[in-house]
Amino acid sequence: MSLLIRGGRVIDPANGVDRMADVLVEEGRVSRVDSGIPGAQQVIDANDKLVLPGLCDLHARFGEPGLEYKEDLASGSAAAVAGGFTTVCVSPATEPINDRRSVTEHIVNGAAARALCRVLPVGALTVGFEGTTLCELADMKEAGIVAVGDDCRTIADAGLMRRALEYASTFDLCVLAHCEDRALAAGGQMHEGTVSTRCGIPAQPAQAESAIVARDLELVELTGARYHLQHISTAQSVEYMRRAKRRGLPVSCEVSALHLRLHDEACKRYDSRTKLRPPLRSAEHVEALEQGLADGTIDAIVSDHLPQTSLEKELEYGLSAFGASSLETTLPLVLDLWRADLISLDRAVACLSANPAALLGLEAGSLSVGAAADLIVVDPELRWVVEGAALHSRSPYTPLEGEKLRGAVVTTLVGGRVVYERAAD
Repeated sequence: MSLLIRGGRVIDPANGVDRMADVLVEEGRVSRVDSGIPGAQQVIDANDKLVLPGLCDLHARFGEPGLEYKEDLASGSAAAVAGGFTTVCVSPATEPINDRRSVTEHIVNGAAARALCRVLPVGALTVGFEGTTLCELADMKEAGIVAVGDDCRTIADAGLMRRALEYASTFDLCVLAHCEDRALAAGGQMHEGTVSTRCGIPAQPAQAESAIVARDLELVELTGARYHLQHISTAQSVEYMRRAKRRGLPVSCEVSALHLRLHDEACKRYDSRTKLRPPLRSAEHVEALEQGLADGTIDAIVSDHLPQTSLEKELEYGLSAFGASSLETTLPLVLDLWRADLISLDRAVACLSANPAALLGLEAGSLSVGAAADLIVVDPELRWVVEGAALHSRSPYTPLEGEKLRGAVVTTLVGGRVVYERAAD
């Protein structure tokens, strides 16, 4: 079976490609990227569209096993391919937690049977996320994990965190770290600042994140282990990461598209859809994130997809759960960063594809000849209104409800097979 994507602007940062070209797919792999390729059995017209490598998400949560009522592999992957993500690294925050081989195998086997995209499990670092006993990482890696981390839990014990970094490096596994000092956060529901004071909402200071980042970077210098900071959100954290990279430490970091788009001002509506972890920060922190993205301090942009149901979200602000559905809105938010001249289009695509894949050594994020034909066709000018109920995710809760976005995926291929086509508006 051959398929030709004809006449699009092909952007492949991994290979330094940005030009008008055709892409030929044969036997599920990229066969040729060139101009004027003769017809194939199936042709997709990409005129006035972008042809990009399938996006790679380092940070998303699917509920399977145990939390399928929030999101299962089928619904989560459907949301992923609609948003352009062909590879998704899924959090170990399942029930039971992915802290053993049997759970890893369940996810791998379930994804092979039901997922539309490539689903790669992240394993827990400590048993039960309790921060006391390290998991059997060798066993879990053999079963299929691609990295380790305790999701939204921080290992408070610095000694254990040191051993965790050393242990993970033994198996060439990158540690994915959520940084939040629980004592400083102390039940804070949003960012501490003038907005939280006016709203009367319990808040957490930016230092709840940056204090742990500073500690962890000292431990990375001590151990030499690979370390990836998840959903960075504060100016001081960006500066710490910038300095660490200048010192040559093996560190990287990601930011969620929502934290680049929204400020804490959104929380003054008392709308639980704006309650995220980490919390939405004030304007000066968002500006620091933008600068970190522009100068290369921040390596990747993620969805940070955390689906919730009405039982968790339709409550007063202080009682509602953190999280939002975001797989389908990430790409248009990133395209807006390019339109605002904050980053180039090549950099925008790289932060969603080649960069995250490279950070974990994944076979994803490029249109190299011979690579699996995971790619997307994007209409950068297509305008649409966000309606949570119309998203493919089981969770309809997004802080972007009612916003007009620009840019959408029209076709997604995984392994050369069309797994998503956008319906005509």
